[in-house]
Amino acid sequence: MGILQLPTEAILIDAIFVAFLLVYLPFFVVGYGRLQVGYDMSAPRAMFDKLPPFAQRATWAHQNSFEAFMLFSAAALSAYVTGQDSQLASASAMIFVVARLFYSVFYILNIPLARSLMFAVGSTCISVLFILSLLTVNPWG
Repeated sequence: MGILQLPTEAILIDAIFVAFLLVYLPFFVVGYGRLQVGYDMSAPRAMFDKLPPFAQRATWAHQNSFEAFMLFSAAALSAYVTGQDSQLASASAMIFVVARLFYSVFYILNIPLARSLMFAVGSTCISVLFILSLLTVNPWG
């Protein structure tokens, strides 16, 4: 069974899990940068300015991923709880995950326009999930 054949509920929960994993993907690049400059376990935050630029950008991508994950989790769980069973909800969850993957890649590679586009796509997906949930539970929906 392919991912497109899964029920919407499964896609939403799977997307939350994959988004959780994507939070830590940039941190592997940070770890590589720390190895290059000699990691100091006694002061890990103090060495940020010594990191190569790609590792600094990976740190920022990692931090932003936490923020996006919280919003996406709330939106996907709202869609799950309200019983969303639409292709739009499924597509929004899957597109969010892909956008966030490319967001981190473009951030690390210092391609700001593409990074900003992926941020906008991901934010739109979060908004769609929230709107679908609101339309389901409100009488004006």
